Amino acid sequence: MLRFFGTDGIRGVANRELTAELALRVGRATALALGSRGNGTILMGRDPRLSGQMLEGALIAGVTSTGLDVMLVGVVPTPAVAFLTKELGCSAGIMISASHNPVQDNGIKVFGCDGFKLSEELEEKIEGFIDGDDVLRPIGGSVGKVTCRYEAAELYVQYLKKQVNVDLRGLHLAIDCANGATSSFAPRIFRELGAEVSSFYDQPNGVNINHGCGSTFPEKIQSLTKETGADLGFAFDGDGDRILAIDERGGILNGDQILAIIGLNLLRQNRLPGQKVIATAYSNGGLRQAFVQSGGDVIYAKPGDRYVLESMQRSGCILGGEQSGHIIFLENSTTGDGILSALKLLEMRELQGQPLADLAKVMAVFPQALVNIPVERKEGWQDNQRIQGVIRQAERDLAPLGRLFVRASGTEPMIRVLGEHPDAAVLQDCVDRVVKTIREEQGGSRVS
Repeated sequence: MLRFFGTDGIRGVANRELTAELALRVGRATALALGSRGNGTILMGRDPRLSGQMLEGALIAGVTSTGLDVMLVGVVPTPAVAFLTKELGCSAGIMISASHNPVQDNGIKVFGCDGFKLSEELEEKIEGFIDGDDVLRPIGGSVGKVTCRYEAAELYVQYLKKQVNVDLRGLHLAIDCANGATSSFAPRIFRELGAEVSSFYDQPNGVNINHGCGSTFPEKIQSLTKETGADLGFAFDGDGDRILAIDERGGILNGDQILAIIGLNLLRQNRLPGQKVIATAYSNGGLRQAFVQSGGDVIYAKPGDRYVLESMQRSGCILGGEQSGHIIFLENSTTGDGILSALKLLEMRELQGQPLADLAKVMAVFPQALVNIPVERKEGWQDNQRIQGVIRQAERDLAPLGRLFVRASGTEPMIRVLGEHPDAAVLQDCVDRVVKTIREEQGGSRVS
């Protein structure tokens, strides 16, 4: 069983759970496990969190202690690390980021030489070295060296611009960069493609990442889009691998709606292998209904973009994603990319000649309620008879048209409750009962 890696790398409060000492061991273990691939260099990027510098230094020490080299690419989006690792022939890539989490958190994401996130088997191999190794340590001129290749990020920028055929002249976009890794990338790319851009939360200072902004606060970009008179809005998360959009009428488009708009168009053109896309249990039931009515279908993967990707690779699908805004275009990228998703959506708008607000009507949205419950402990709820009894009753009350999904977060001390039903009142009553019971049994005082 994996002890360090979760659903999206290794995460924790920086300098508490995720310490410099642990990062050093992770760097060394990654080099030992993956160093025989590629060119013997580990590529390393980070988001703007202040703790990223501390963890980067520790990871460098761990990698170079094995004799492998490190290539630093600076503050870049997570998908840039995935792309550059493959493009530059590196043995592995490491991204230092906790994505949408608050500033005190940080994380270590590892990509293989092919630009894909690691399988659990490779993560287990790294974990075996984290606990200790007896590999001889090189000395003198045999230790690894560090090179700074910040200019390599330009390869990522030019690559993104080649993935779409779109002219954004005459279009006014409002952008929320979450004071994160897209701050120096997204506004520039949209402007170079012709758009007028009003850019917000694009001044990272090391401690303001995701603070009241970004894709977890969609109401911010919703109001900013209206205030600036922009045609559309986009909100990224801290590391740039997810996105939410604001349409011409001020409506919020999440990952499900983006999947529906793009996926159904590919289906109509017979360009969707197997006539299917990949989603997760968090996805709205209206997504599958829209595909089934059009002659396609939705395959459900476990929550987490790595599991979406694994399901895509198994089934041969080229499009998949999560309601949160992680969208994977497997023909263009090895991982979720918020900027790419925005460009694809803009391309679709231009090709269809319709506003996003009208394109989104291809999917009827069922009422949903998602509650993240901060808890003192996220273990044991599956065996708690009172919790399970309330869940079973709620499932009966929601059947046959609705559903209930409960799971512990893989990255935060939370239990997530998702309910769905055509009747919003029935839905809210069932979810409230489950949430109340979990809070009483598992601890925690806040609900978000």
